Amino acid sequence: MNILVVDDDPVIARLVADTLRADDVEIVEAYAGDEAWSLFRERSFDLLVLDIMMPGMDGFELCSRVRAVSRVPIIFLSAKDEEADKVAGLMTGADDYVVKPFMPRELAARVRSCLRRASYAREGGVPSQLLACRGIEVDVSAHVARLHDVRLSLTPKEFDMLALLLRAQGRPVATRKLYEAVWGEKYLAPSSNSVMVHIRHLRTKLAAIDSDQVFIETVWGVGYKIAP
Repeated sequence: MNILVVDDDPVIARLVADTLRADDVEIVEAYAGDEAWSLFRERSFDLLVLDIMMPGMDGFELCSRVRAVSRVPIIFLSAKDEEADKVAGLMTGADDYVVKPFMPRELAARVRSCLRRASYAREGGVPSQLLACRGIEVDVSAHVARLHDVRLSLTPKEFDMLALLLRAQGRPVATRKLYEAVWGEKYLAPSSNSVMVHIRHLRTKLAAIDSDQVFIETVWGVGYKIAP
């Protein structure tokens, strides 16, 4: 496994390299976009970790060049923490976006998640029983849910609700549908409280792993969604 780490600060590049280095992983460091592009054209990499703000070719341009010729997983690691920056990074073609300062275990988990999804793609596609969005992964057949590769401890109803929201692929799921699908009972007016409580518990458990994002959004008058 070969990973290219690109950051104009050698100290940060070395910290990232030390975080991701393992027996089966080789890390190559680059300190400028131009240098990284040359390395990418010379050899094969399984994943790229890119800074954005670099002299010369910045991370956005480097990502665009790579994405034009390869589907290799790309993670942005940047101090730019505005929503517009994250959206721009993902629209450029990155698979994930991590904000500095970062937690080493979280970065390592996100790298493993990206590599796992890439492995599924090479094998012919993600299994139909694996639902994934924004770092959340739900394996329906194994009844396992993770966020950034950290296992979530969910009740059966919380698990089913999370799977239903992921299956909707960003579309709002009505409160009535959530209740009738998860509880298997006819929806009545008080049923919305049960849904609300379980959504709150789900949000709490997700926030315990990643408090920087709001994963489950309320769509007023409709229900809830997990936006891609």
